[in-house]
Amino acid sequence: MAGSAQFWIGAALCWAVCLGAWMLASRWMQRAEVRKMQRRLMGAAAPKSKSAEGKTPALLSQEDVTTGRLVQRLLARFPVIPTLRDWLEQAGLKWHPARLLHLCLALFLLAVTALWQAAPGWRKAAPVVGAAAGSLPLVYVLRRRSARLRRFEEQFPESLEFVARSMRAGHAFSVALEMLHKEFPEPLSGEFRRTFEEHNLGLPLEVALQKLAQRVPLMDVKFFVSAVTLQRRTGGNLAELLDKLAYVIRERFKLRGRLRAVTAHGRMTGATLTLIPAGVACVLFLINREYVRFFLNDPTGQAMAGVAILLQLVGYAIIRKIVSIEA
Repeated sequence: MAGSAQFWIGAALCWAVCLGAWMLASRWMQRAEVRKMQRRLMGAAAPKSKSAEGKTPALLSQEDVTTGRLVQRLLARFPVIPTLRDWLEQAGLKWHPARLLHLCLALFLLAVTALWQAAPGWRKAAPVVGAAAGSLPLVYVLRRRSARLRRFEEQFPESLEFVARSMRAGHAFSVALEMLHKEFPEPLSGEFRRTFEEHNLGLPLEVALQKLAQRVPLMDVKFFVSAVTLQRRTGGNLAELLDKLAYVIRERFKLRGRLRAVTAHGRMTGATLTLIPAGVACVLFLINREYVRFFLNDPTGQAMAGVAILLQLVGYAIIRKIVSIEA
């Protein structure tokens, strides 16, 4: 057992060292390729300093094809890399999908090794604990993505009214988009700046707006893109249409707040029923440790504890599904 644990520790350390060296080498190669592309596109006006390199337009940045090439080849048959790339972009993180996968694998190995050394009686549960630890980076990315999309959704009605006022003042729709990224904070500013830059560099406005809807997968953004596209094809008062769309979005926010107030009791009940068994287990561990050790050391107790935890999670998921109402 000791030799096996030492083998896993040595393998994890060697993997971490090799990963760090490869990340440093790939980053150096990426920066060299970016500098070469800047010299080709800008000629003598290419930035000389690091501060100037950080101001390179987003549309001129080169996609990183060197980081995680082995991982990309292994997952080429599965639609994992495009999905992770979309999640990272929607979360506002400038990570490479391979970097995220490497981080998940590192946490998995560290959790398995730590549990193997610290709790010999729970070695059978090492893959489950490792999978839970390895999923933490994905949970972080999804939470960042959800928070960023929520901030965008909160800013969106005001931005529609801003565009409507700008068009009534005599500005063109594309000029109103340019003014958006100057007057509003992130994340709305960055998304509309990218849309304006794509349109300004020659991409048709309909295509640029469709790419916006793909980057921001919200129902309100899809309504906005459909309204603008339909108005450009058939005509009509776009400013009035945007005002009505902003009004509908604000009414949806009010309805969503009422639903959260109504379902608050159900959500609190689900959280309480899920946390009570964990609290009782902690109290029993302090009062009668011999009783709790049965669930830690005995195979039958471990199976019972695993089934109980699984049923608790299933019950919590069912309660959350009941009280979650889309508005």
